[in-house]
Amino acid sequence: MSKYDEARRAFLIGAAVGAVTGAGLAPEAVAQEAKSASPATAPNPTSDGEGRGAFFGEEDAVTVAAFVERLMPGAPGMPGAREVGVLNYIDLALAGAYADQQDFYRAGLTALDAYCRGTHNAPFVRLDPARQDAVIKALEDNKAPGFTWPSAGAFFNTLRTHTMEGMFADPIYGGNKDFAGWRLVGFPGAQPLFSEAEMASKEAFTRGPLIGLRAQAPLRRN
Repeated sequence: MSKYDEARRAFLIGAAVGAVTGAGLAPEAVAQEAKSASPATAPNPTSDGEGRGAFFGEEDAVTVAAFVERLMPGAPGMPGAREVGVLNYIDLALAGAYADQQDFYRAGLTALDAYCRGTHNAPFVRLDPARQDAVIKALEDNKAPGFTWPSAGAFFNTLRTHTMEGMFADPIYGGNKDFAGWRLVGFPGAQPLFSEAEMASKEAFTRGPLIGLRAQAPLRRN
């Protein structure tokens, strides 16, 4: 893993650590939708588990999967966006609670494709990692031409936010597969109780099992 990859992972993980005090790490918009639904069935849209079928077509799904993997790259022993299911999370969210952002994504992906073809003569998914990173940096700095709405910076910030949500939100929303994101930041999930020593400790929580909203659904219906 390059130093650039390590820095990007460290930034997202550090930002997530500051958010682990949230209830189940549920994104606000998704949490609002889930208030009127059983945790066992939210979100309502379904995909094939690879991030296709709820909103994304195959071409857009491949592009988003490649983009978010560069935002949160995997490494041996360290799951990245692809392994954790970030694409699936975004796909489900755009078909549900984030449906108002569908046109935002469509326009942003169209502009991204045009920028990559105009600058590198190839779509994003066919670029090597170094050129993909250069494209992402241009978006982050809001210096990629051809973006009107959304702006390049706004598109980058939204994808980064949704990548973090897919990594660290409760698995019921389609990401954080096998609690990999929670394990990465030492978030314990919904434990029945914590000892005084655990409450005072500054070390990552290691006692299991991790419990998410789906496992709690039978108790909430009683």
